[in-house]
Amino acid sequence: MSKKATPKGSTKEKCILLYSGGLDTSVIAHWLASKGYEVVCVTVDVGQDEDLNLQKKALASGASKFIVVDMVEEFVRDGVFQCLRWEAKYEGRYLLGTSIARPFMIKAIVDVAKREGTTCIAHGATGKGNDQCRFELAAYALIPGAKIIAPWRDPEFRALIPGRKEAIEYAAKHGIPVRASADKPWSTDPNIQHRSHEAGELEDPWRKPRDEMFQMTAPPHKAPDRIEEITVDFERGFPVAVNGKRMKPVRLLRELNAIAGRNGVGITDMVENRFVGMKSRGVYEAPGATVLFASHRDLEGITMDCRVMHMRDTLMPTYAQLVYDGFWFSPLKECLDAFIEKAQEDVNGTVRLELYKGSVRPTGRKSPNSLYDASIATMEAGGSYNQDDATGFLRIVGLPTRIRTAMASRRKT
Repeated sequence: MSKKATPKGSTKEKCILLYSGGLDTSVIAHWLASKGYEVVCVTVDVGQDEDLNLQKKALASGASKFIVVDMVEEFVRDGVFQCLRWEAKYEGRYLLGTSIARPFMIKAIVDVAKREGTTCIAHGATGKGNDQCRFELAAYALIPGAKIIAPWRDPEFRALIPGRKEAIEYAAKHGIPVRASADKPWSTDPNIQHRSHEAGELEDPWRKPRDEMFQMTAPPHKAPDRIEEITVDFERGFPVAVNGKRMKPVRLLRELNAIAGRNGVGITDMVENRFVGMKSRGVYEAPGATVLFASHRDLEGITMDCRVMHMRDTLMPTYAQLVYDGFWFSPLKECLDAFIEKAQEDVNGTVRLELYKGSVRPTGRKSPNSLYDASIATMEAGGSYNQDDATGFLRIVGLPTRIRTAMASRRKT
């Protein structure tokens, strides 16, 4: 969807605004236009399940053109599922839903900027959060000479609009159509992988989230009083089927979101360390991703070489930190992705799980690439493992300890 651009010969500089249609970006679109920019509003679809028909609102806010870019499939396939193969969790808990989406949004914005013949990009992230890092580091990686406008870091903008109350007043004064009130108790950022809730009353880390806040996940105490059993199939670490039915990435994630969500699975409430230095409380819903992480990890147990798995687990926090901080387009991440391609070659098979009131429990796994040998692992008599071999093994492994203790004893005498 778009409106004709400014007529040929216009001297206005084009600025591509990452536009959500909310209060902040609507006000920013008007402010940029008032500063003399030709504003092109771009909304990136990452599966936020919202009405993205925002052309009328964008044009009324001062934009000359409005564009929607669909990045859902790429986001899930190359983003969500790639982080799944890494088992990437920031600080051991956060499944990186927002962090993964941002570089795909910027990739779309950069593509529009190149088509529109500009290097000027604007966003509505604040100077306190992580998104400014993710947006701008990705933009600089894709357009080294990018001109980035971040109004919330602009003293002139903040003097005019210091906060949400003033933004609402500014919108009303200039006839900007927004749905916002000064008393919204929290902020939500959605995409197909998760919902991220923060700010407002959630800034009190002791305050319990309200049940009505959850959009994808039933509160566990309201989930059904029965176990739901499912299976998930993987090929090279990528999920490919649910309950034996092959699906493309977007459909598969939506299916698991529905199944896990109704069973209360996938809520994480945590205080994390932002890249900019402060601690921040976030409440996340990631029902389908939570099931995928549990099943993928379980399948790796029978398919991955132990040293490869341990190395992956050693490198995982580095990978998660890169994604969280905004270094999606970086040489180190590219090198790590090459590692995971090899490491996931044999992660093929099926995992059976039980979902019940917020819990996920793998109950079975099978793979054509299984490294599990029952004849070796059995505790029964017989089998191909000779227990006598352990004696020499332990004497060799324990040699440094035996020498150290013996030498210490001699020094004392």
